[in-house]
Amino acid sequence: MTTYAALLRGINVGGARKVPMAELRTLMEGLGHAGVRSHLQSGQAVFTAGHGDEESLAAELTAAIEEHFGFSVDVIVRDHAYLAAIADACPFPAADLEGKQLHVTYFSEPIDADRFAAIDQGAFLPEEFRLGDRALYLYAPNGLGRSKLAEQLARPRVNKGLIATTRNWNTVVKLVEMTAAD
Repeated sequence: MTTYAALLRGINVGGARKVPMAELRTLMEGLGHAGVRSHLQSGQAVFTAGHGDEESLAAELTAAIEEHFGFSVDVIVRDHAYLAAIADACPFPAADLEGKQLHVTYFSEPIDADRFAAIDQGAFLPEEFRLGDRALYLYAPNGLGRSKLAEQLARPRVNKGLIATTRNWNTVVKLVEMTAAD
């Protein structure tokens, strides 16, 4: 059995695409997953599975959500080892920053610098981003909601063909804790 986190993109925001966490947990248990727990209302669930891999588990959950709730939700599934490696590889001084200042965007596939080449990082200082393993680290000292760099990074031409979902550092750390073996 492997412990995973499911990251759902764009649910329970502004009253749209409502996915109650209790219903999501029940749905995931119905798929045969054990130890299902959710974190916040913004689309994180931790579970253990004895079958599948990250991609097949994400596809299975995506299909089940669409069938149950009647709308499509992009899902990324990552195991504990990956989540811990992303937290450990943070290029910014996470311990010295507030959780709202540091974010990780998780991508469905590997990314390379060419995808972001048109973004002039110097124009957005002190905001910065760095690339990781299927992830992007964003330092936004005034928070994500005020970040001009985050707007550029979220443009469809930058993320074309990918599922991308962003979490603040507090959630990144919490998911590492929640997926750790008891």
